Amino acid sequence: MMARVKKLKLPPIATVIGADTQISGDMVFVSGLHIDGLVKGSVTGLPDTNSTLVVSKGGRIEGDVKVENLILDGIIIGDVFASKRVELAAGAQVTGTVHYQLLEMAMGAQVNGQLIHADGLSEECMASIVPADETAAPDTAS
Repeated sequence: MMARVKKLKLPPIATVIGADTQISGDMVFVSGLHIDGLVKGSVTGLPDTNSTLVVSKGGRIEGDVKVENLILDGIIIGDVFASKRVELAAGAQVTGTVHYQLLEMAMGAQVNGQLIHADGLSEECMASIVPADETAAPDTAS
């Protein structure tokens, strides 16, 4: 009998990048980020914030992705570092190395690169991901 893995409970999506939006530059976020458009730059979720990135079928990232959880149905051209979980849907395409702790991959998903399982990813990689001046949570006061 195989052990069942709990389904990922998504945090609230705090930011949406729309289908007609293109962003050039690196992004840092907490909680949930949903991308339907194009991001040219790295996308980083701050560690220990349940950072979850959802990239829809029309979404595309050209840069490295460093998050706790990734749900991908679009395209990533760059390396992926997920300290917890990666879910690759049928339309997912990754050109680069995927570092993961848990991996779920649907038929039709493509990874053009390596899949690397890493238990200690959060300590090794995530600590060195965010520069020291960006480790504070973004100011949310209005």
